Amino acid sequence: MSLTLYYHPLASYCHKVLIALYESGTDFERRIIDLADAADSAELQVLWPIGKFPVIRDPARQRDLPESSIIIEYLDRLYPGEQRLLPDDWQTALEVRLWDRFFDHYLQTPIQRIVSDRLHATNGDLTRERATLETAYRMLERRMASRIWVASPDFSLADCAAAPALFYACTLLPFPDDYQHLSAYFDRLIQRPSFQRVIDEARPWFSLYPFADDIAQRFRQPSGNP
Repeated sequence: MSLTLYYHPLASYCHKVLIALYESGTDFERRIIDLADAADSAELQVLWPIGKFPVIRDPARQRDLPESSIIIEYLDRLYPGEQRLLPDDWQTALEVRLWDRFFDHYLQTPIQRIVSDRLHATNGDLTRERATLETAYRMLERRMASRIWVASPDFSLADCAAAPALFYACTLLPFPDDYQHLSAYFDRLIQRPSFQRVIDEARPWFSLYPFADDIAQRFRQPSGNP
């Protein structure tokens, strides 16, 4: 029995898990959940009453796991690829977890608030959210001046978190022109076959994203990856 991922192809936290699955080459089945559909929502709530995706079901171990970071740690321990996404070295692993949290809290959270404001036409004051993104960009520009990947010598959980966060963030607040290190890091992320595959799968759903017109042209054409 294979794993089943309950997800949506447009959702950034689902992208994070998909990147990890594609990096490891783990086989899994897909169950797309439309939260606007009552039956789909009810099915998801049976697995995780909070009603948010992603959730992964592992029939072999009788486990249903929510939360993208937890899912990736689980996969990395029990279904690892050739390269681990959580290093064995404790100090490096701590850095990976820290920067994973950084992307989720300080990019994904303000992104979701800005997107929700547009979806619901609430016209709220988003000054704080945009300021948080600006601060995160500054921190990343400094951090990436001497690094290839954000938290480990190798691609890690933190980079799985970075790719979708930065993809959506730059549709809301483009990177400053002089942030060369941040831009170069993002370019490395989007060149990963795992992330290119995620974007290829998300492309048919782009029109549902309220800032679809701000998605860069380079993401609008298929990558050519299988």
